[in-house]
Order: sequence, then C-alpha cells, then structure tokens
Amino acid sequence: MADIGPRPRTSLPIAPKAAPARRFLPLADAVRPIDQRWQPIYAVWEITLRCDLACRHCGSRAGKTRPDELSTAECLDLVKQMAELGTREVTLIGGEAYLREDWTEIARSVRDHGMECTMTTGGRGLTPERVKAAKEAGIRSVSVSVDGLEETHDALRGVNGSWRAAFEALRNLREAGVHCSANSQFGRASLYEMPEVFEHLVAAGIHSWQTQLTVAMGRAADEPKLLPEPFQILEVMAMLARLKKRADAHRVRIWPGNNIGYFGPYESTLRGTLPRGHMASCGAGRSTLGIEADGSIKGCPSLPTSEYTGGNIRDNSLRDIWERSKPLRFTRDRTVEDLWGYCRDCYYNDTCRAGCSWTTHVLLGKPGNNPYCHHRALELLREGKRERVRRVSPAPGEPFDHGIYEIVVEDWPADELARAEALARTGEGWLSDGPTPPEPLPNRG
Repeated sequence: MADIGPRPRTSLPIAPKAAPARRFLPLADAVRPIDQRWQPIYAVWEITLRCDLACRHCGSRAGKTRPDELSTAECLDLVKQMAELGTREVTLIGGEAYLREDWTEIARSVRDHGMECTMTTGGRGLTPERVKAAKEAGIRSVSVSVDGLEETHDALRGVNGSWRAAFEALRNLREAGVHCSANSQFGRASLYEMPEVFEHLVAAGIHSWQTQLTVAMGRAADEPKLLPEPFQILEVMAMLARLKKRADAHRVRIWPGNNIGYFGPYESTLRGTLPRGHMASCGAGRSTLGIEADGSIKGCPSLPTSEYTGGNIRDNSLRDIWERSKPLRFTRDRTVEDLWGYCRDCYYNDTCRAGCSWTTHVLLGKPGNNPYCHHRALELLREGKRERVRRVSPAPGEPFDHGIYEIVVEDWPADELARAEALARTGEGWLSDGPTPPEPLPNRG
C-alpha cells in the first residue's frame, strides 16, 4: 500500500451537516431549440446523503442525512417527471441508497415508468435480504465500490472490514441472480494494486468495471496524497489497455469514466464502442442529470452544489429546470473560447472542450483546462516536461466542496524519464516499481 498515512487531524467534521437546499433560483424566460434538443438520458440520483462508511476520498462528505430530503411522495413525482423528460436509466446512490427506508419503493417506481434502475453502493450492509428486496423491486444491476486491495481499501473507506463486506455483497448479488459490476477510483494509494484488484473482481463475477480518477473534491481535497499526479495518466491508460485484453477474455467490460483518458493511443481500444469511437466533451446538462436528496438539480451528480445547482424540484418542474436553468446549460453553450491554459490551443480543443468539468472545476476553480489528459501528458513528455498539482487553499469542509490547486510544470527527473519514454513507446511497465502482475484467472467462458 502507498504511504498515505492516517487520516489527518482536522477541525473539519468527517461528516458535516449539509446546508438546506438553495431555493427559488432564477430561470430564463425563454426556452431555446438547443435546450429542447438534449434529453437527460441518464440520471444519477442521490436519494440520501446518509452513509455507513467514512471514505477519505468522498466528494460529497457523506454520512449524515440532509436536513430537508425529499419525501416518498416527492420522490415518486420526480420519477414521473424524469420519465416524461426522456430519461432511460436511473442510478440510485447515496451516501448509501439502501439506508433510506423507501429505496425499493423508489426503485420499483422507476421500473414501473419504463426506465432501467441500477444502484451504486459501498456494499457494507448489502445483506442477502436487501439484495432480495432490490431484485424484487426491479433493480437491474448493482455496482460495488472497490478501491484497492484489502488494507488500502479499508484505509480509504474508513472502516475495517469494508473490503470483505464489498466482496460479500458481490457474492450475495451473484447468488441472488442480480447482475453485478464494480467501480474503482484510481488514486496514488491504489494505482499499482489495480491489476490484482481486477483479478479479484473477475473472480467475483462482475460484468463491468468502471474506472475513474480520484478527484480533488470533498474529503479528497483535504488529502493531497490521495490524488494522482497528472503525469500518472501515462500509467493509468497503459495499464487499462493491458487489462482490456484480459477483460475481453473474461467477458468483462472495462468502462473508463469521463475523467480518464482523452485522445491518446488507447482511445479506440477502450472507447471504440462509443458512437464516435472516442471520448467526447462533457455531457453534463446534455445527456446526464444529477439529483441531490433535497431536490437540487444539477447537470451532473458530481459537480459542486454551490456553483452548478440549477433549481429545486420543489420550486419548478424538472422540465423547466432542465430547459431554462443557466447552470444546466453551460455545456450546451461552451465553445473553444471558454477554454484556457494548455487546452485552449490543443489540437482536439473543439472536440474535447477540456473533458470532465467536474475534475477541472474542483481542482482549479473553473472548468476549461484539464491536466489529467493522456494526449497532453504525451505531448509534454516529448518536451521532457510533466505536470503535478499542488494545493494552494483548503476546502471549507462542506458537502461537494473543493479547495484550489495549481498546476506545476517541471522537467522529468532523469531517473524517471527513460521509464516514461519506454511506457509511452511500448505501453509496458510503470513509472516506479509496481507489483508483479498476478497470473491470469481461468476463462469464465
């Protein structure tokens, strides 16, 4: 395990009490054709902020119930509005979704309205009884979070035994006949463990593995040691490309999250099944929708609440918020002129438009310049340069908050430059001493 040390002492609460929802936000008078052209095909819905883990990398600082979470009746009405707006899949999250008493009623309503219902969980309390209830409610697939090998995962999740509980949850799902997948954050503590983590997940019977970078939001913003450095995207992408071959043999789909990648040599390998065959620009407010447990609506569930909440379902209809809210329109209106730094003059600027808005806003205070880019890291490597990030101001300690980091451009250390060049050339190896890859598991057929 990487030396991340114990959770730092801080005056900030591990699980702060969320502020009441922002209400009565302004909406535009007119609806434009472009606002009606896009539909929230995929919605991620935090149905409660209550959680039974205390993850050190949690962007929402989950733990305590929000003071004004939606009632069951309000939730069921919101389900109806999502269906009417064209949503096709709803993923229930938390906090921990199963800690809300009516979680299966919400899931059943999603299915009754013709939408797919899935769930993402830490899995600590996903007992056989809860799995049975999920299946009966029509939840199609459940993704369990696994962020490293046992020691690392437990240290990150803040609860001893959480790694074993996650794999017990996967076993409970498999035995009940519920499709199961996994999701993992790639941070500095766990990066070199991920090939072995993947083998454990394949053995657990997952159908898909979603991977993403740890982002400087919430509790992760408090611990710079948890964040990967931008130059480590060279290792992340090469590793995923190596694992893709083994994933295909085991019929497991590797699904890189929106904050991983961008136009390097493995783009078609990892994202060739997408409509364009590669990553596109941020989909927040165009194809995705984020909902907080108090009825706050965002274009993406990960975006900071204070800057990107477009309205509240208690004040306006979902359609009005989707079509008339400025914070949900921002990617519909984004052009190359909104980019800055390295991304402004990049060859891919008009296609990528700086990639994941969440990653860049919580790092630098605004979107439009993304150092976590494979193409960018490769171009800098050709000049003998690389980028790191350094914190310059802390986060205030609220759910979905962030501090401010800065990008540091430096020369590659001589002892690492040769490794980096070899990794870029062959796709093999690591930038520092990593683990010996485990033997492949037998093909599941």
